[in-house]
Amino acid sequence: MANVTIKILAKELGLSTAAISKALHDSHEISVATKQRVLALAKELNYIPNPYASSLRHRKSNTLAVVLPDVTDSFFSEAINGIESVAIEKDFHVLLYLTHERAQREEAILKEFQSGRVDGILMSISSETTNFDSISGIFSKNMPIVFFDRICEQINTAKIITDDFESSYIATSHLIEQGCEKITFLSNSDSLLITKNRKEGALKACCENGIEKTFLHLMLDCYANKFDYEKMEELLTSEQRPDGIICCIEKFTPNVYTVCRELGLSIPKDIKILSFSNLNAAGILNPSLTTITQPAFEMGKVAATILIKSIQKKSFHLIDETIILPSTLHTRESTRLWIND
Repeated sequence: MANVTIKILAKELGLSTAAISKALHDSHEISVATKQRVLALAKELNYIPNPYASSLRHRKSNTLAVVLPDVTDSFFSEAINGIESVAIEKDFHVLLYLTHERAQREEAILKEFQSGRVDGILMSISSETTNFDSISGIFSKNMPIVFFDRICEQINTAKIITDDFESSYIATSHLIEQGCEKITFLSNSDSLLITKNRKEGALKACCENGIEKTFLHLMLDCYANKFDYEKMEELLTSEQRPDGIICCIEKFTPNVYTVCRELGLSIPKDIKILSFSNLNAAGILNPSLTTITQPAFEMGKVAATILIKSIQKKSFHLIDETIILPSTLHTRESTRLWIND
């Protein structure tokens, strides 16, 4: 029997819906014999409780919304696993929403949550987001929000990030130590705080080594998995061709490899490449990819733990705090020092 409800159970057993509900929740008001009858029929008819129907009565759905710009990036995939590990343990459901890097889509998603379908939101904002009215609007209506990775500074809540300035500084210093003098920083935004911090970290390393004048920040489109091959080819065939590239987001990296191969540029001889990436296959690329790896799983766990705690404990209130977790530089062949024969 499909879509078995409490009303159907009540009709089959000749009981009220209230009695069925109490029996399913092991209420002391219902006799043991009645509970056994209800549970036996529920099992026979494969009755599955509806958390959303329950939320209308208890104002809780035990459901978290995870709002992300993308899932093809390995960082977000790992973060989701971290979130799920906590949600499953705490008996919470997880609903995944993708903005595809569009601010308008992000705003539409947030409007859906006004109906009370979810109890809290875990969020990493889109690269287009510059207006935070829709986020602050739902947050002001007592909807708990915890940000991770791509955060919104204007909202006074918990934020889980990595040491983006420092890790980018370390990454750029590594490229310089490997002989790079013209470094290009590739990103998909100039407004995201995470991008600003990474760019500033890279620029600091360049300034300390007297090569800031050759530092370039190039923005590329990455909507719907598109990549601006023409802009990349123009860069790599110009007189300003870099000898080192930092990919601020992972999805640029395979395309940069492809363009270099098509142009006959050798990695790392002609150009060295480093990426912010959690890609498990980084070590088997040709050449293997040097990465800054974020603790994505742990970030997801911490964010989910804080959010669920704020939902379950009335005495616990989200505060404006930033938790910073360390990233790790993994050096591989794509940035190896090349010594001419």
